[in-house]
Amino acid sequence: MVENFSEWFHNIIETADIIDPRYPIKGMGVWLPYGFQIRKNFFKIVTDLMDKEHDETSFPLLIPEEELAKEGLHVKGFEDEVYWVTKGGQKDLNEKLALRPTSETAIYPMFSLWIRSHIDLPIKIYQKGSTFRYETKHTRPMIRVREITSFVESHTAHSSPEEAEEQIQTGIEIYKQIFDSLAVPYLISKRPEWDKFPGADYTMAFDTVFPDGKTLQIGTVHNLGQTFAKTFDITFENKDGQHEYVYQTCYGISDRVIASAIAIHGDKKGLVLPPAIAPVQVVIVPILFKKGAEEVLDKCNEIKDALSKDNVRVKIDDRDIRPGKKFFSIENKGIPLRIELGPRDLKANKIVVVRRDNGEKSELTIDDNLVSSIKDLLNDIHDNLYKKAWDKFNKSLKLVEDEKDIKESIKEGNITEFYWCGDTECGKEIGKISDEDFLGSSEDLDEDTDKVCVHCGKKAKHIASVAKTY
Repeated sequence: MVENFSEWFHNIIETADIIDPRYPIKGMGVWLPYGFQIRKNFFKIVTDLMDKEHDETSFPLLIPEEELAKEGLHVKGFEDEVYWVTKGGQKDLNEKLALRPTSETAIYPMFSLWIRSHIDLPIKIYQKGSTFRYETKHTRPMIRVREITSFVESHTAHSSPEEAEEQIQTGIEIYKQIFDSLAVPYLISKRPEWDKFPGADYTMAFDTVFPDGKTLQIGTVHNLGQTFAKTFDITFENKDGQHEYVYQTCYGISDRVIASAIAIHGDKKGLVLPPAIAPVQVVIVPILFKKGAEEVLDKCNEIKDALSKDNVRVKIDDRDIRPGKKFFSIENKGIPLRIELGPRDLKANKIVVVRRDNGEKSELTIDDNLVSSIKDLLNDIHDNLYKKAWDKFNKSLKLVEDEKDIKESIKEGNITEFYWCGDTECGKEIGKISDEDFLGSSEDLDEDTDKVCVHCGKKAKHIASVAKTY
């Protein structure tokens, strides 16, 4: 699958009924019902975690040019990607309106109205919705698109830099839990100064590795400091009656997380979905003959009802087609667990269960423990996917101590780590030499380290990495 990953990914998006990319605007697709259910399950995971820390809200899609232009550095980072609305019906608008590429310039004018005193802080909000970017590179469904349909962005405001820093760590922990629930492995790195989010003090990013050896950024967490507060005049009166600018953070994830789960776990047979996002976690296939068919179907429905009552997403595949065709379709859709029940099984008071993650087939007794046994299997499937994905990911991390070894390591499909002094020009040179993207620093070294930078030979301050990227 590695050699033909791109072809595999595009095929599975269509054959498994996830997205139809044939919408007549490049970089935009239609979420099909099965894919949309995966998306809903992903949103539920995100919402449950975000709601513990934030209040959900919704801001308008359109941003006035005047507001977007206020933060010049920020806009410069997106200026080639903005879609502009210039007409209302047949009339030219007095002011151009941008379809949001991201929402800082939509949200922060409202923060300046809402925040007056330290008692109004902290503010922690998030929203789910679409963002639009005029992507000029080769588009791919969910990976590089012009409408990011599953964008979840959080925005917070605080009374001190310490509080904002704590929020950064909270955002990182939330994202870890989201990715862990989908068994998607990741490298967390501090983006270099030249590649941070426009207007941020610094950016922390999550990257994962696809089967073709390329990395994909799947989440970012930004410490904005007071940059946007000064631009949009977001101030508060502190306990001493003095006015200060707030300290802010923002972070976002998107469709790319779903794409990562599809890419990392899939195999030649099709999808392999983690139970957490699978639209159907268990499918029951009755093996029917003329004799005993009714009894088999009754027992299938009984098992289905018991699983449904315990919040397992289950269905019976009673389509009038041969079992082999059903199995092929079930495997292609990535359903985690298949149950087979025929007259012989019923007579023996057993069911046959087949796991999608490793193909293992086993028997379970139909008794009071059946539901808990099936739920245990689903948990074990998640754990196996998690271990398999992390084992493969960790093998793709390679630390080199000589600059001349970087290119060869990247050719092998690795995220290539090395010692770096932290100097911007030095980092840019390493990026040029490697011909790939500089991801940033993933680990800070002790002051008494004897390690030296692979480029300049000065004392190293960080372990940094480069990789092929999407």
